[in-house]
Amino acid sequence: MRKKILLPTDFSKNAWQAMNYAIELYQNDHCDFYVLNVFTATSNILKSLLNMEPGSELYETAKSNSEEGLAEVMDKLAFKYDHNPKHHFETISTFNNPIEAIKEIVEQKDIDMIVMGTKGETGSEHVAYGSTAVYVMEKVRNCPVIVVPEASKLAMPKEIVFPTSFKTHYKKRELAYLVELAQKCQATVSILYVSDDDLLDVKQAEHKQMLEEQLEDVSYEYHTLHYKAVEPAVNMFVESRDSDMVAFINKKHSFFGSILSNPMVKNIGFHSRVPILVMHDLRN
Repeated sequence: MRKKILLPTDFSKNAWQAMNYAIELYQNDHCDFYVLNVFTATSNILKSLLNMEPGSELYETAKSNSEEGLAEVMDKLAFKYDHNPKHHFETISTFNNPIEAIKEIVEQKDIDMIVMGTKGETGSEHVAYGSTAVYVMEKVRNCPVIVVPEASKLAMPKEIVFPTSFKTHYKKRELAYLVELAQKCQATVSILYVSDDDLLDVKQAEHKQMLEEQLEDVSYEYHTLHYKAVEPAVNMFVESRDSDMVAFINKKHSFFGSILSNPMVKNIGFHSRVPILVMHDLRN
């Protein structure tokens, strides 16, 4: 069965890195890659949406620039990679708000995974994630996303860190992408329990057992860090072990909470090097 992977690009170096990461990650899978560029005429998206119409000079110029940029991306991909018969590429140029465009393509194409950069062309060195990446991770809840920093290694992950408090249970379909990724890459899932208390209560023990059942087909191991704050604990763990990826389910009101909203996102240090797999709580 072919996988459908969405690759949003604003033609930045980070977007190019994310694209290369996706191609490496899925090198042995039959995939349809959709390379998406969302164009506007000005930096003011609302103004563009209100004032740009097909046929107008502003619209046609922006559309032409988008299509030319996508053609250049395809030329670079063809130059870098020998033709992989398992991979098919399609470009999409569309005028819209980036988040709405991504949502529409996810629905229309039945996308399995979004792979994108953490920051775009205008990304600040002092911000962990650009606004588009944050909104995709938060708002596109019917599709998982891998966000890839520009400095990340282009290699299949061998250790995927999965932080948990054991305070909530996980469903098999919520963890399906993590299990599939770990199996594909022959990676170990490092379950990281962050707490200032070693003892689990009855509910936590039940949730731990359920998690073990979900991960029975992959290699996993447990680690405990005695720490009150989750973010620095994960940072320390990832840095000390040179881990390759962090995965979590974006549940509302638990553990990380709204981890992707500011200012909490500024406290996450592993963003500079490690891709993050964001899955979603299907009960939300």
